[in-house]
Parts: sequence; C-alpha cells; structure tokens
Amino acid sequence: MISVIGGGAAGMMAAIMAARNGHKVQLFEKNEKLGKKLYITGKGRCNITNAADMEQLFANVVTNHKFLYSAFYGFDNMQTISFFEELGVKTKIERGERVFPLSDKSSDVINGLQRELQHLGVKVFLNTTVLDLITDDSGIKAIEIERNGKKEVVDTAAVIVATGGLSYPSTGSTGDGYHFAKKMGHTVTKLSQALVPFQIEEEYVQQMQGLSLRNVSARVYAGKRKIYENFGEMLFTHFGVSGPLILSASSYVAPFMGKQDIVLQIDCKPALSAEQLDARLLRDFSEISNKQFKNGLDKLLPKKMIPVMIELSGIDPNKPIHSVTKEERHRIVSLLKNLELHVECLRGYNEAIITQGGVSVKEINPSTMESTKVKGVYFAGEVLDLDALTGGFNLQIAWSTGFLAGTEVEE
Repeated sequence: MISVIGGGAAGMMAAIMAARNGHKVQLFEKNEKLGKKLYITGKGRCNITNAADMEQLFANVVTNHKFLYSAFYGFDNMQTISFFEELGVKTKIERGERVFPLSDKSSDVINGLQRELQHLGVKVFLNTTVLDLITDDSGIKAIEIERNGKKEVVDTAAVIVATGGLSYPSTGSTGDGYHFAKKMGHTVTKLSQALVPFQIEEEYVQQMQGLSLRNVSARVYAGKRKIYENFGEMLFTHFGVSGPLILSASSYVAPFMGKQDIVLQIDCKPALSAEQLDARLLRDFSEISNKQFKNGLDKLLPKKMIPVMIELSGIDPNKPIHSVTKEERHRIVSLLKNLELHVECLRGYNEAIITQGGVSVKEINPSTMESTKVKGVYFAGEVLDLDALTGGFNLQIAWSTGFLAGTEVEE
C-alpha cells in the first residue's frame, strides 16, 4: 500500500500515477475536501500551467531550477494539458501563455482529478490528519493518523509527502511536511512567504488605492544592488502595491527582507525616454497653457494619480501652466520615470500565493523524488525548496514532481 499525504495538486497527481502503475493507494487529506488551495488559485479560475517553451519554463523557476530537469522533461506543460483534456477538462491559452480551464472554473479541474482517483480505486480519507511517519533503519514502516478524534497506526510500504507550504494556511497549509522531514533528519531551508504583495512606507499610496497600471516597468534594489527588473501590470492597494509584476518581484526580495533597505522604483512610462516624455508634456501644456497646473495632467495620467504627482512635484497646483518652468517640468518627468517607494515588509502568509524555501533538494533524488535519507519516503510539490513566478509555473512544479513521485514510487 502506498500512502499519499496531502490532497492538493501534487498529492492528487502522485496518487493517480501510483494507482495507474498498479499500486494500491490511500490518500490522506486533513480538510473536508480535496484541492482546497487549487480551488482559489488564479482567482478561482485555476491557472493550470503555462504553455511557454521548455527554456521559459526553467527561466521562470526562481529556486533550484536544475533540480527539475527530470521532473519537467518527464512530465512537461504539454503533457499536463493533454492529461487534463483526457480527464474531460477542456483548456484555453490566455495572455502570457497562461493555461486555464475553458469553463474558467477551478472546480472543474478538481472534479476531473477526483473522478480519476475514484475510477482508479484510490481510497480517499478526508478530515484525517497525519501526525507522524514511523520509520526504522530500513525505511518507512507506518504512519500515525487521527480521524474522528481517534489515533491509529496504518502500515504502509511507501509514503509520498505532498503537504504544501505555509501560504494560505486556511487551506490546510500549516507546514506539516517540514515537521516530518526534520524529524527524519532532513534539512529544511529558510522559509518565507513569496508571490506576495508589498507593504509600502509612503502613506500617499493609499490615495491611489484600486488604481491598476498596465505596461509599467519596475526595478527593485536591496541596498545599492539591483535584484529585480521587469515589465507588466501592478495595482495600488490600501497598504501598498500588488499585481503580477509586484508578486513576481517579491520572490527575489524575500531573501533580503529585514537585512537591507528595499526600494521599489516604478517607471510609469517605460515606452518613452525622459526626452520624449518631456516633449509630450510640452505638447500637452501648449494646448492648455492658460489652465491651472492641476488640470494639466489629465491626458497623461489616470485621475487617481494626478493629486499624488502634483503633491510630490512640489509645484503649486493653482499655478498657470504657461508659468511652469523647465526645471519643474523635468521634476514631473523624473517622478514619472522613477517613482520611488520604500518596502516596509512583505504581507503575510495568508496573502502569499506560495512559500519560498522547504525540504532541501540536495537530499532528494531528482530522478525519483525519493528521500536519500529514508527509503520509501518521497516528496512532491510545494513542500520542497522549489518556487517559481506567477503564470502557472508553480502548479507545473506540483504536477511534474507529483507525476514523478507517483510513477517512481516502489513498494
């Protein structure tokens, strides 16, 4: 009997593959239903994977991409799409090569996986907590579980640990797998929330709450060192900034947080050079030269941003536009090309899409996902020290590592 701990993406995939390979499989999930985190991914639409080429798949993995060679080549994004199509989940590809179910419902993905588990005869135990893995010198022997308030020991030939990380704890991600791993002598690397919004020191961001900026460029510095630069979409919130561009940046910021000052620089008009932006301002101003400065930025900026930019520029909002000096104009250009925000902290695990850090991959066989310390124990998914950017890449890690663990597991 093979035991899978955790009924998320990696766990369900591992259970399906182990059962397809002829093993008897039991799946333990502490929640009242399977796929609780899957249900909320992609804002409830479930960004299953990303249809980019293999080079891009690896490029979007932030931590330990080389470890994933066997997993990604063994079960890639195209195989993931085919796998779900075969389960009756039709898919579509959207902007940024992101793959979603055609129905836009994450429940269809979960239902497809559940049907396959049922069809293969996998025994699913819900509301069941795994308390401990029981091992001896020869490897895994049994697991201790608790259900309906009763504890019991269940014999097992092998275990696949797919317990997830610490992000979205309400979905059951409470770090159980790290506890099991440490007890068996595994190293768990430093854990941090990732793909998470920034809390910003500057209070004026609150005035722009709800404003979404598309096609902006962001640079992030830890002290004087540039640690991230990219282009995309961001959102101002009541506490700071969010959106795909910021979430991806957070994965690079996490290791430096609390050690160095983190500064976010936003270029609101990356398509224009400073000279081109100045020429654009001049042109706008010449058309309304008798109006007050506060009415001169309507064409260039979204409404919510204008009062903030006026305040930061230090220019009298009632000043006639024809009196705005070249130096003052350059100040506006400089603000738009380099809006500087100080990152106070990352938001908490309850807002983080994933966890950075986990069971050290140096102690896992990359060809099988088996522990090199305890025979018969395998790991898959977010519990491992693997993480990637937004866009379906983290789920691909879950599918690929789950597939490999389920395919390679031995009794």
